Amino acid sequence: MNMSTRRFPAEWEPQDGILLCFPHNGNDWPGKYQAIQWAFVEFIKKIARYEKVFLVVANDSLKEKVQQMLDMATVNLEMVSFIIQKTNRSWMRDSGPIIIKNGPNREALNFNFNGWAKYQNYTLDRKVPQKVASHLDIRLVQVTYQGKNVVLEGGALEVNGKGTLITSEECLMDPKIQVRNTGFSKSDYEAVFKKYLGITNTIWLCEGIVGDDTHGHIDDLCRFVNEDTVVTVVEDNTTDKNYAPLQENLKRLKQAVLENGQPLNIISLPMPKKIIFDGLQLPASYANFLILNTCVLVPTFNDVSDVTALQILKDCFPNREIIGISAIDFIWGFGTLHCLSQQIPI
Repeated sequence: MNMSTRRFPAEWEPQDGILLCFPHNGNDWPGKYQAIQWAFVEFIKKIARYEKVFLVVANDSLKEKVQQMLDMATVNLEMVSFIIQKTNRSWMRDSGPIIIKNGPNREALNFNFNGWAKYQNYTLDRKVPQKVASHLDIRLVQVTYQGKNVVLEGGALEVNGKGTLITSEECLMDPKIQVRNTGFSKSDYEAVFKKYLGITNTIWLCEGIVGDDTHGHIDDLCRFVNEDTVVTVVEDNTTDKNYAPLQENLKRLKQAVLENGQPLNIISLPMPKKIIFDGLQLPASYANFLILNTCVLVPTFNDVSDVTALQILKDCFPNREIIGISAIDFIWGFGTLHCLSQQIPI
């Protein structure tokens, strides 16, 4: 099989549905588990208006409970396809498979989730890619390089569907903290990106935002909104810890080129004011939006910048509805809408 036919479609390309996992373990949201379940129902409801939800649930009794909750919230259950699989967590962007196209066919890539090289309890999450691939009846591909399994998360990868990928050095290149692939160079990663995702051009940003449990995921920083345009978060407060790294990322984007040699169009997104909960600064970011077939779901934070961020994204997606979803409860788990989901291309 010719590997060069592989391509990771952009998120705005036609989708079969969205993969989610209903939270059954309250440990990711201490003290907020009840609120999170209903926030999740609302998230599912919004997606199900536009396309199918492939919903991982731990067991049959949870499936029954979730069906009742969805029914109470008047969700069309015909738009929800259940997958029974116990998991450690619910972050499908990272533990779920990345679905790509190989010629006309779809493949599910297994990037060997290991708890972001931080947590020990991930063995159940490791079973998700195979289960989802079986449910979709598509081939599961084990991602390897020079004979070793490669560890990567979907939250670290942002693509335009034409050959350009954006990622961060903090996430993939730090030699000591949360090391996914010991000894990997940028060229090693770029070889993996080319073979499995069809990437010919990689843009490396520097650091992620304060409080990011993943140590620098790109989907809190910078996102493509079309083939040649990105939105990137900037912090206006010069005394904020995020100010300098986000300025550095902006500088790098201005110097970067696309796969065709053209410069990027760059649009700035504001940051919400600091959200501190239980003594921790949480990684709240408007960049963690989720693109659906005819809609974009945007996390909001009861913040003065919510309206600005929604308007900027409305201008970026003139043919899609823009819907804000309160992420105040979600963010206590250190991630919001994009982190929790994974798009499945047609």
